[in-house]
Amino acid sequence: MPHLFAPLKIRGVELKNRIALSPMCQYSCVDGVPGNWHLVHLGSRAIGGTGLIIMEATAVSPEGRITSDDCGIWNEVQVEAFKKINSFISSHNAVPGIQLAHAGRKASTYAPGKGDGEVKPENSGWQVLAPSAIPFSENYPIPKEMTKGDIETVTEQFCRAAQRSIDAGFQLIELHMAHGYLLHEFYSPLSNKRTDEFGGSFENRIRFPLEVLMKIRTVVPDLFPIIVRISSTDWAEGGWDIEQSVRFARKLKEAGADLIDCSSGGNISRASIPAGPGYQVPFAEKIKHESGILTGAVGCITSAEQAELIVTSGQADLVLLGRELLRNPYWPLAAARQLKADIDWPRQYVRGKW
Repeated sequence: MPHLFAPLKIRGVELKNRIALSPMCQYSCVDGVPGNWHLVHLGSRAIGGTGLIIMEATAVSPEGRITSDDCGIWNEVQVEAFKKINSFISSHNAVPGIQLAHAGRKASTYAPGKGDGEVKPENSGWQVLAPSAIPFSENYPIPKEMTKGDIETVTEQFCRAAQRSIDAGFQLIELHMAHGYLLHEFYSPLSNKRTDEFGGSFENRIRFPLEVLMKIRTVVPDLFPIIVRISSTDWAEGGWDIEQSVRFARKLKEAGADLIDCSSGGNISRASIPAGPGYQVPFAEKIKHESGILTGAVGCITSAEQAELIVTSGQADLVLLGRELLRNPYWPLAAARQLKADIDWPRQYVRGKW
């Protein structure tokens, strides 16, 4: 059996293979409630053989949304909507996961195709929060610098969202600490200019993200896996870098994280990112080997052979596919054929297996 199709145990949950759907915003919710689009979108990937299905960035509060079309999990209506989706995913031997998020200074913006930059209060926008009152770019809202009370409130919102996630049938949580959203904004020196215990030194800048993880760990079962997506580098001089990511990963592991999903960028509007096949895989490899935690590789992973090599060579324990699974929800089934792995197909599709 190719390594790509070997099971992976993450705390108390076992994935049937090393392939995950990377969380990608669909901008298709009303009042944060997922609907039939999400059932079909996520369900198709479960039928297609993906082992871990991670729901898109899901806001822990209305103010934590990137756009008004984002998913949320701050009320029971949303929980009930997720139950149907997760039941279908689980019935096809895939693990439903959720990415809990707060957009920070990148909130109150237009969804793709509806406009650009800030949605102003007169157009139903809202006050955004950040570690410092520094906007993401000139056409983004100016954020309010968070007080200690705000930090405590958001931490509690993450905890309540984690509890609701379990109620909704999710079997894994990913904390979104990447791509320039709130928790990333705190640990990056480019967006955090605070002078209190949440800013300045490395230890202070990672304090809030670690507190969120540790508090969530106290409200979920011991065997419930929590993974963390980080931006391994800001791709900018004077910003967050891979060496700090290794140190951060060690701290996250101590605080109860089970795997680091190693992405990059998103915190600086004009960063130069050298995107290309597997360009972020070295981050996953370095963090895995220098921090001793499981890692996931993401970014321009498109072929079965490429994915198999990443896992076989020990560069990462999991591959997360984004655009490739948008193009082909049945990519895992095709990859299994290419790698000559005899895996189970949905009984309705078996006639197409060989």
